[in-house]
Amino acid sequence: MDCPYCSSKELKVTDKRESPDGIRRRRECLKCKNRFTTYERVERSDLYLIKKDGNREKFEREKLEIGVQKAFEKRPVSKEKIDKMINEIEEQLRKKGKKEVKSSIVGELTMKKIKKLDNVAYIRFASVYRDFQDVSDFKKELKEL
Repeated sequence: MDCPYCSSKELKVTDKRESPDGIRRRRECLKCKNRFTTYERVERSDLYLIKKDGNREKFEREKLEIGVQKAFEKRPVSKEKIDKMINEIEEQLRKKGKKEVKSSIVGELTMKKIKKLDNVAYIRFASVYRDFQDVSDFKKELKEL
């Protein structure tokens, strides 16, 4: 590793911490005395979703986050709980050990996790995921709650 400021190879690690993304190291250049942070992450293989129409699509955590955050908008659930839930969903998918997962599995797993945190967010997510067409779809889902 080279110093990003002076390209010296003489570095020392001043602090090392575990983070949700991997290992965070604070480094100091022994030549120019500048400090910088590096991150060490485990590189995960790509996970693909098999959509309802049969198409394959790369799993994008950001898409899942956007959908879940919309469901929890203006709800009294902390961002930390939502992030933890999303981490659990992704981890469960990766633990299956498969490179391809049906999108329906992701949707159902997400709905179960949301339901445990907030019923209103659950109905919001379900209305989009299950493509509710009218009030009767909402009524049916509410009865099941």
